[in-house]
Amino acid sequence: MTIRDMIGQIQREVRDTPDLLPSRAAELLTKLTALIGNCNDEIRESDHAYAVVLLQFLATDEAANRAKIRAETSMQFLRKREARDTKELVIELVRSLKYFLKSKEEEMRLTR
Repeated sequence: MTIRDMIGQIQREVRDTPDLLPSRAAELLTKLTALIGNCNDEIRESDHAYAVVLLQFLATDEAANRAKIRAETSMQFLRKREARDTKELVIELVRSLKYFLKSKEEEMRLTR
């Protein structure tokens, strides 16, 4: 199972579970927070791979803007974007779960 698969699984669980328990939300939050490091590793690697491709195009083309456009059609650019989008999804899921837990905590406090 890949990191993206794990994140997708968590995303579906959060989205499709109408009565998510706070304990489960806390578990998912912990997992997602741990996965941010993996996302950063992938971003670093994919940025480097894209930079290599861009440098190759810059060395062969006469115009920098044309080289950049060609590089942005490469698989390395797609990988770079996917890595950044994945991290953004993780961060948004973390924010959502934090808000969910905070609202549940407040709800419990008010019912006492």
